[in-house]
Amino acid sequence: MKEKQSKKHKFKLNFVTNAIIFTMLALVSIITFNPTIQSVLGSKTTSPIYNGNRNHNNVTLMFNVYWGSEYIEPILDVLKTNNITTTFFVGGQWVEKEPELLKKIYSNGHEIGNHGYFHKEHKNLGYSQNKEEISYCHTLVSKNIDFEMNLFAPPSGSFSQNTLDVASELGYKTIMWSKDTIDWRDKDSNLVYTRATKSIKGGDLVLMHPTKHTLEALPQIIDYYNSINMKVVTVSENLK
Repeated sequence: MKEKQSKKHKFKLNFVTNAIIFTMLALVSIITFNPTIQSVLGSKTTSPIYNGNRNHNNVTLMFNVYWGSEYIEPILDVLKTNNITTTFFVGGQWVEKEPELLKKIYSNGHEIGNHGYFHKEHKNLGYSQNKEEISYCHTLVSKNIDFEMNLFAPPSGSFSQNTLDVASELGYKTIMWSKDTIDWRDKDSNLVYTRATKSIKGGDLVLMHPTKHTLEALPQIIDYYNSINMKVVTVSENLK
């Protein structure tokens, strides 16, 4: 009789123990894969960001800059005329060639983001190579302007977990986009306009580059945003 009671007690104990272990594993899984819970608990998440706050009528025109220097100042003029400040993601090699243009972008009140150094496919880079690309660009920008970048846009949108981990370690958010004008490929101002405005909504991050056709489309894009009460802001402002 005592032996049966002992086996019954062990069975209950094992059942309770297994239930506790299962519950703990389930909670760990939920926390690990839920960025909202991670945020509440104060832990870091390395997830890439594809859009800003959808509850506001804000939109961001993000300029990725490795070339197209001849169009930078005219673009700045259009933005200034419309009282707009936005975000320019600059490549390290470009900064070395055009430090005065970088200073002019920054002096016009625009936010500066990191776009790596060599414009490499970051998904193909190891941990240390990702770190070199991001940190070297950071150093170059810091030498030229009094600004510490904290936003990283991977060249070509290429990233791996190494990229995300390195960016987070260096104090960066990894920024992607919700709309792509593909202005580097399709040299058509009408296409740029359509892609920047079609089904636009609050929180959108619109990817652009300094090109002739982007410059041509920019005033009309801004006019359209104004007509539907959308405000162009920096990436950081959009994320709030």
